[in-house]
Amino acid sequence: MSTGTEAAAPAAAQTAAPNASAVAEAPVPAARAASVSDSPVSGAPVPEAPAPAAPAEERGSREPSSGEGAAPRGDAAPVKVAARAGTSFGPATVLRWLRAALLRSAAIIGLLAVWETAPRLGLVDATFLPPVSEVAVAWWELLGDGQLGEHARASLTRSFGGFAIAVVVAVPLGLLIGWYRPVAAFLGPLLELFRNTAALALLPVFVLLLGIGETSKVSIVVYACVWPILLNTISAVGNADPTLVRLARSMDLSTPRLFQKVILPSSVPAIFTGIRLAGAVSILVLVAAEMIGAKAGLGYLINASQYNFAIPQMYAGIITISAIGVAFNQVLVTIERRLSVWRVPA
Repeated sequence: MSTGTEAAAPAAAQTAAPNASAVAEAPVPAARAASVSDSPVSGAPVPEAPAPAAPAEERGSREPSSGEGAAPRGDAAPVKVAARAGTSFGPATVLRWLRAALLRSAAIIGLLAVWETAPRLGLVDATFLPPVSEVAVAWWELLGDGQLGEHARASLTRSFGGFAIAVVVAVPLGLLIGWYRPVAAFLGPLLELFRNTAALALLPVFVLLLGIGETSKVSIVVYACVWPILLNTISAVGNADPTLVRLARSMDLSTPRLFQKVILPSSVPAIFTGIRLAGAVSILVLVAAEMIGAKAGLGYLINASQYNFAIPQMYAGIITISAIGVAFNQVLVTIERRLSVWRVPA
């Protein structure tokens, strides 16, 4: 037993010797070499106590800035996003908006410039076409004494009342005619007959049957506005995507659900095209009706100004009608965009 033990001891010593020499030959880092001292007992190095941490102020001053390659902190990304968002309202964007607005209004500005300079240069008779500055003064005077507001209120009440009735009647009727072929076959000849009859041609008939009051004026507006809405609605229902219709029917959708999910969304653009046309027609037909028999309204104002030879007031009424038509069309365009958010912009 002693002989085996003595034989194993030299082998272990030989195995440990290379390991000890490898450890002894390993280089010691400079930072560690500077922080160790010899042991008082055997001369072995003993590590010293770690140096105290630097104060918070010094650590903050020693941190590298973001420009020196340091990793960005968590709040750096929101700051950059906010900076990018702020640049969208910079001078370049405002300049681009102003340029676009100027481009859209260049034709109107040119028309007003020609209107102002042509009478003053004697190109046209200033008696029948006064400068636009005189028309603006007359418009302001009419607005100041309340006449313009009174006439505009009377015209808008008649026009918007007839327009609303036409929308309520024409849209459901157009959906019915466009979807059910027997109804279209029954009412088709009657529609073709009346849609080719001008509304102003029937104005004497409306006056004879309904009198010269408000009823005849609203009725003529309803008649004139029904046709654009009705015909566009019929066309929109007939042009619905047949693939979508078959797919909806394969899912066993009822007719009301089919109209709600397929027919109405696909028909909104065409229906609103007819509604916008009807909005312009409602104002034009009403003005013509007010010129024939009315005691208030923009048409009455224009006609009375012509008879009294108040030419600037006449043009002021015409400009007011144009401004109302443009504003009404923009309202309808906004409503159409709200109802057509699913459409992919071209």
